[in-house]
Amino acid sequence: MKSMKTIRHMFLVGMLAMAVSQALAGDEQVVKKDLAQLQGEWSMVSGSADGEPMPETMRKTMKRICKGDEVTVMMGGQVFLKTKFTLDPSKNPKTIDYQMTEGFTKGKTQLGIYQLDGDTFKSSFGAPGAERPKDFTSKPGDGRTVSVWKRTNAEKLKN
Repeated sequence: MKSMKTIRHMFLVGMLAMAVSQALAGDEQVVKKDLAQLQGEWSMVSGSADGEPMPETMRKTMKRICKGDEVTVMMGGQVFLKTKFTLDPSKNPKTIDYQMTEGFTKGKTQLGIYQLDGDTFKSSFGAPGAERPKDFTSKPGDGRTVSVWKRTNAEKLKN
């Protein structure tokens, strides 16, 4: 009788382990899909910081280049910032974390949220060390940045 209980418990533990590993594999696939969609070169469509819109002359020179898990943002041909990032598309809204490697916030972490819609990428970040935004708004004094980017390269990455 005792051995039947042991077998039943081992079976349940095995089933639970399999379910958890399948869920994790599914999450990993979603991360890979979003990561693949982010690759390439993007131009800024709109941007704001601390509730103020980015000047048009500056916005026109902004480029975002994603290779693997690294992003380089260029302004007027100069590196504005570089970061390694992680995604969690299982959250609502989806989350993105920047570990700044170059630029004025080098060495700091910025927590953000994002949306991907075809060739459009939208993000909102809190100031370094601040809480993650819950929406895609920025008001004077909140320290948030909100930006919308459009893919500029014609090459589509295969998933």
